[in-house]
Amino acid sequence: MDFYDFFSGCGGTSQGMREAGLRVRLGIDVDPDAAETYRTNFPRADFIRQDIRRLKVKDLAPHVSDGEARPMLFGACAPCQPFSKQGRSQKRKDGRKDLLREFHRFVRFYRPEYVFIENVPGLQSVDDKRGPFAKFLTLLTKLGYWHCHRVIYACHYGVPQRRRRLVLIASRLGPISFPEPTHGPTAKKKSLPTVWEAIGHLPRIKAGQSHPKILNHRAACLSDLNLKRIKATKSGGTRTRWPARLVLECHENHSGHTDVYGRMAKNLPSAALTTRCISLSNGRFGHPTQHRAISVREAACLQTFPMDFEFHGNLNSMSRQVGNAVPVAMARVFGKAIRRHYIRHRKKASH
Repeated sequence: MDFYDFFSGCGGTSQGMREAGLRVRLGIDVDPDAAETYRTNFPRADFIRQDIRRLKVKDLAPHVSDGEARPMLFGACAPCQPFSKQGRSQKRKDGRKDLLREFHRFVRFYRPEYVFIENVPGLQSVDDKRGPFAKFLTLLTKLGYWHCHRVIYACHYGVPQRRRRLVLIASRLGPISFPEPTHGPTAKKKSLPTVWEAIGHLPRIKAGQSHPKILNHRAACLSDLNLKRIKATKSGGTRTRWPARLVLECHENHSGHTDVYGRMAKNLPSAALTTRCISLSNGRFGHPTQHRAISVREAACLQTFPMDFEFHGNLNSMSRQVGNAVPVAMARVFGKAIRRHYIRHRKKASH
């Protein structure tokens, strides 16, 4: 089965699908650093660096038509910021909300056997009947796809994060259902994956340092004041226990946003990583035991990327790529489920 990764970013979905046994054929994204990361890690795949709104359906033909009758899976994980809580609170029009509609064109034309979509839960509820997700479901039904969607926790699919995501899978070959969780109360593995299981093996570094032998094990610098703040924060703790001299003026009479400047807990899944996941002041991204925010490599481990997956760009760019990525382990579970579905279909068709 061939996988085509729309809005691929650095390639989290592609890595998961590759680990599930699919052949990664193509990545599509507009970001130059993500493109370099993708090309480095998927040297056998093609890549188109272009805004999908300017891409014509026929532009994919050279990457699809190779004389082989192989089933296709199209994946689309459009930029999620317009549908997040923060994005929905902004009144101005955001052109990125039309990106899922752009994906329609390629599904209509190529009719892949399978479709996989991952995004923030807000995509489901924005303008419920007329929004982009509802319109996409209508399109799938008109084209004869069976489909199902659900809001899931990534930690139930092997990812050490409390990350809620909307996932849709669709098949043109027959009814399809979600794979069972791999972790949690209804799974064989009752315990959830933890932060320390993901990053505990990595060697110590200080804020502002890079490890000389481990790819992307690089941490952002901390000011003297922020160094004092993280030293005053226990593992799994928040800024609420700081002495008064360390409290920010904007937090003096504010009880919310306690994750900001917090440390991760070793024995629990982390909070959901964001595009600023290596910044101490932007979430609970403090290392559980070391006086710094997590490194790019640690963030990638929490997103379940393999250790040899190499990211390109400056620190902010790499953080954005990791935070935007679909967690690899979660994509792998869905890739395996789709592959099993196709194998069952072939067996039925042969009888």
